[in-house]
Amino acid sequence: MRTKAFARGEANPTEVGMGTYYDMRWIRLAKHGWVGGASKKVKALQAGLDGGMTLIDSAEAYYSEQLVAKAVKGRRREDLFIATKVWHDNLRRDDLVASLERSLRKLEMGYVDLYQLHFPSHHIPIRETMAAMEEMKDKGKIRFIGVSNFSLDQMVEANEALSKSEIASNQVPYSLANRKVERDLLPYCQKNGISLLAYYPLGHGVLANAGEKMSAVCKRNNKTPSQVAINWLVSKPGVFAFPRASTVEHVVSNLGASGWQLSAQDLAELDAAFPPEGEGVGQ
Repeated sequence: MRTKAFARGEANPTEVGMGTYYDMRWIRLAKHGWVGGASKKVKALQAGLDGGMTLIDSAEAYYSEQLVAKAVKGRRREDLFIATKVWHDNLRRDDLVASLERSLRKLEMGYVDLYQLHFPSHHIPIRETMAAMEEMKDKGKIRFIGVSNFSLDQMVEANEALSKSEIASNQVPYSLANRKVERDLLPYCQKNGISLLAYYPLGHGVLANAGEKMSAVCKRNNKTPSQVAINWLVSKPGVFAFPRASTVEHVVSNLGASGWQLSAQDLAELDAAFPPEGEGVGQ
């Protein structure tokens, strides 16, 4: 499992991580304390960790932080890169601090590597939010400050609201089936040392079933369509991928998406099969 410099090289997590957003039904039930199938999800996370993955992404809104805590129990904290998010209703200073403390308790950790604003807020001043993020970073409760689902303009505004830190990452949907970020956000991130964390790397499952469009590439590399699609993402500088870790089978497959390289011919064929289109995130 290959590692990659995160943000400006201050950390080196694996280029393929594990996402812990499951689905809205899980969230609705977990919110009320029903976590059926939790052991299956914990085993999936453990399979990824056993295979060398170090990067796990969660959020207070996913109700999966407790599962991450169970999966990583007994492992060296310094070998892991744990990311979580604060919901956009909790971006006032006191609310953000309370949310972070709740997440740390659920994760059973003293700090998170990356704390992200899950969505931008249209009514809470970004300066108040980013001041609270820097305060928590100064206290050692977070290592890196990130955002999620921010457009280029929103990300730049958030970065300018920081007084002594810099935005480390932006987590957005990105895949061969959705290349909108290539218009503006990805080039800006790559130029400025900001990591781009790709969720929905399989385009809501579309790419896992797109064998007819990439059959030659899969055959040459002896890989599945999912593995090819994820490798295509992480072949790009500064891009990390977060496929969902819901079953051991899927995670083991995702382990095979790293540690090898698509050829120039492969990349050209994939570009032709899945041409970029659309506007930038949030535009």
